[in-house]
Amino acid sequence: MEPGETVEEAVRREAREETGLDILLIKLVGVYSSPDRDPRGHVVSVSYLAWGRGELAAGSDATSAEVFPLEALPPLAFDHALIVRDGLEKL
Repeated sequence: MEPGETVEEAVRREAREETGLDILLIKLVGVYSSPDRDPRGHVVSVSYLAWGRGELAAGSDATSAEVFPLEALPPLAFDHALIVRDGLEKL
């Protein structure tokens, strides 16, 4: 997040910067804050279900951006499989 920015503004900005997509936030999935969820340090993630529009393209922090069917997801880092599962339950 940037100073003066809401979580929702940060989510929309980061999605645009990292995927090239403009997103419409639908529903909060959850806040993930376990101190040991990322071996690089204590990181908090706020996850939303969202609709995306635009052309998918990797941004500054990503080497690629791809869409996968749920039944063929690649291995996910850290607790991201839990976040996906939680998101599916919210649908």
